[in-house]
Amino acid sequence: MVKEVPAPTTNDANRTYRKMTEEAVAPLVLKLGVPTMLSMLVTALYMTASTYYVSYLGTSAVGAMGVIFALQTIIQAIGIMIGQGCAAQTSRLLGAKAYVHANTLASSGLFLSLLFSSLFALTAWAVLEWLLSWMGATATILPYASTYAQIILLACPFMAASYTLNNLLRSEGLAIVGMMGLGAGGVLNIGVAPIFIFVFDWGIAGAAWANALCQIISFTILLSHYLRGKGSLQIHCSFISKEATIYFSIFKNGLPSLTRNSLGAVAASVLNLMAGRYGDAGVAAMSIVGQVMIMTNAFLIGLGQGFQPVLGYNWGAKLFDRVKTALDVTIAMGTVLMVALGLLGFIFAQEVVGFFEVNDPDVMNVGVLALRLQCSVAIIVPVNVIGNMAFQVIGRTAVGTLLAATRQGLFFLPLILILPGQIGLLGVQSAQPIAEVLSFFVCGYFLWHFRTEVQNRIKTQKGGELNSK
Repeated sequence: MVKEVPAPTTNDANRTYRKMTEEAVAPLVLKLGVPTMLSMLVTALYMTASTYYVSYLGTSAVGAMGVIFALQTIIQAIGIMIGQGCAAQTSRLLGAKAYVHANTLASSGLFLSLLFSSLFALTAWAVLEWLLSWMGATATILPYASTYAQIILLACPFMAASYTLNNLLRSEGLAIVGMMGLGAGGVLNIGVAPIFIFVFDWGIAGAAWANALCQIISFTILLSHYLRGKGSLQIHCSFISKEATIYFSIFKNGLPSLTRNSLGAVAASVLNLMAGRYGDAGVAAMSIVGQVMIMTNAFLIGLGQGFQPVLGYNWGAKLFDRVKTALDVTIAMGTVLMVALGLLGFIFAQEVVGFFEVNDPDVMNVGVLALRLQCSVAIIVPVNVIGNMAFQVIGRTAVGTLLAATRQGLFFLPLILILPGQIGLLGVQSAQPIAEVLSFFVCGYFLWHFRTEVQNRIKTQKGGELNSK
């Protein structure tokens, strides 16, 4: 067992605790959510910008970016799984003032992220062509995808570790530091990529080198925060645990994230395979729509990630009235946000898809309808996203994992495999929004019961306070 300490180790820890447990909930969620939202947006934007630049290299090159997205999703899954596996616990531990345990989790988590991502990179190099083909690369897309993948795998450990560090920073309420780290790399990538692609004439390899360079820069910025001893958490080699229980707890709490992101990678691969039946234009169109929806959902996910440490701290501190308020205001703000973005995407779908300068009318036809179908269900996405995040933070791993599996696994995969055989290309375009609707009913059911439980805890607390007077 790890020995706990009764008091904060730094003044920063005291200030953070008071902020998370005393400030007004709605402004606090926004204060933490907006920086995270911006970092998520920049991260999504640089991949979208890369797709835009690569579109000048042809339809097959755009299709390759869809395949690379599936590969990067796996890398991100490693970092996010470990990061959220730690963060789900560290926010509760910091709320309960268990500082040594929190430091042990953070240090062990970063070590685990670097180790696992390095092993994945080595394995992927060994079976690269098979892996990319499985992810949906056609014969004409494969050369582009292979060139990009060989380069980005060099930065795999830095990419995964950046996501781990970002989650740790958010868990202690330092979302703005994470925004600066991920945002700096993303902005640099947007500026460097066209130079590497067009000025140096490196083609798609230039996009990959720009991405790899920026992942390393983001990692360096994020790690420097802890090397300088800032914040409530401390990361140091001396805190890396040799106890299997620590790593098991990280995996257990990160399982919902691993499930969600792994199924996302599988779903993206199967989508590419099914879209590939309609040629490179089908893969390119769904790749463009995927990038647009990632940017749209980045706002909601950023808001949700601002909500998570607020929920974790107050759950750990047993401030259930603040837990209920945080849940309600986050879903309300998320719904307003997604309705606005969904309407914009639906109305301007032609212009959005056309922005990528694709001169292929088939890409336009497939992409515009697919984008409008996905935007039409944007209003229900907050329940799915925030609900899954809530159960992960409070340690309800089984429910969190189930909810993480519903959209991309339980619903989307059967739909994308069945619908194209029944209704053709429309099945490829409509599988995701249908899966979103089905997931809404499942997530809504569990979220309603959780909210009722929190309300009952509030009544119990108030009853206990009255009896003690």
